Amino acid sequence: MKKESKIYIAGHQGLVGSAIWRDLQTKGYSNLIGRTHKELDLLDGAAVKSFFDAEQPEYVVLAAAFVGGIMANSIYRADFIYKNLQIQQNVIGESYLHGVKKLLFLGSTCIYPREAPQPMTEDVLLTSALEYTNEPYAIAKIAGLKMCESFNLQYGTNFIAVMPTNLYGPNDNFNLETSHVLPAIIRKVHLAKCLMQNDWLSIRADFDRYPVEGITGKSSESLICEKLSKYGIRKVASGAAEVEIWGTGKPLREFLWSEDMAAACVYLMEQVNFEDVRKLSVQTGSNEVRNCHINIGTGKELSIAELVTLVADKVGYVGGVVYNDSKPDGTLRKLTDPSKLHALGWKHTVEIAEGVQKLYAWYKDY
Repeated sequence: MKKESKIYIAGHQGLVGSAIWRDLQTKGYSNLIGRTHKELDLLDGAAVKSFFDAEQPEYVVLAAAFVGGIMANSIYRADFIYKNLQIQQNVIGESYLHGVKKLLFLGSTCIYPREAPQPMTEDVLLTSALEYTNEPYAIAKIAGLKMCESFNLQYGTNFIAVMPTNLYGPNDNFNLETSHVLPAIIRKVHLAKCLMQNDWLSIRADFDRYPVEGITGKSSESLICEKLSKYGIRKVASGAAEVEIWGTGKPLREFLWSEDMAAACVYLMEQVNFEDVRKLSVQTGSNEVRNCHINIGTGKELSIAELVTLVADKVGYVGGVVYNDSKPDGTLRKLTDPSKLHALGWKHTVEIAEGVQKLYAWYKDY
């Protein structure tokens, strides 16, 4: 890519898209294009075509998606498959029709089977059943990566699909209804600390930034406490606070700092083409080309309980933690094997303890 190349980042205000935007800007790329959802509805095929007709982007990063944690995945199953398929169909299709030089498609490691051997290589895709709670989202993302792979094989496009592990970082989603596990834990532990200290100024400021089911910091203490309790944040008889975490705390998870993810994506856009990935993806003993996507992760993991302990330490929370084992754990282990990415020349730099500290600082100061 040239510094003046026109680069469209779909989802440029989200966790990953904003990090990629900042990374490109830092490297001197000066012709970046972004559209908010109000400006361009990616579910609207005609609107997406008109956008591509008008802007003619040379490079595309598809970081836009309908996303959420285990609660949202359980409730909005139709939305997760329908909306993500529509977004991918429109953006990938128009990228092909408009001769985009390179497209980077972002998926998720939830594409892998629930019982996949650990750590997961790209080749375990479609070898057994998916985790039920995120099956619709996973199927949409599998369709996206196979679209990229199939366009490359049939039409000679240069579309690269990457599957990041659990991401966290600046501009994360702290909405208790839809957030992923790490930002949800940070917010819940922070609010529990404030509740324990009777720090209602901070609680109200938090609810003003991130209202919960329409309840803001201007609402009464009783209404705020009702919402806190609903999401597992409450005072107990001793006067201390208690945080409820879904599941047993035993599942193991891998986490990648979003700015590391952005650096990996920009590296792949600058340095790696589909043919480089194809050479690493030909099936042994056959001419079949499968699973050309690339895992992006650290190859390191910790349990949810260990994560809660780490967050509590960084937040300075000394109250209680209870695990609600009547709620689903999700996949018990989901560790990537980033060997293909390493072979292509990139490794992560931010470890989880440093990342949690940085994200909590961002959350408080935002």
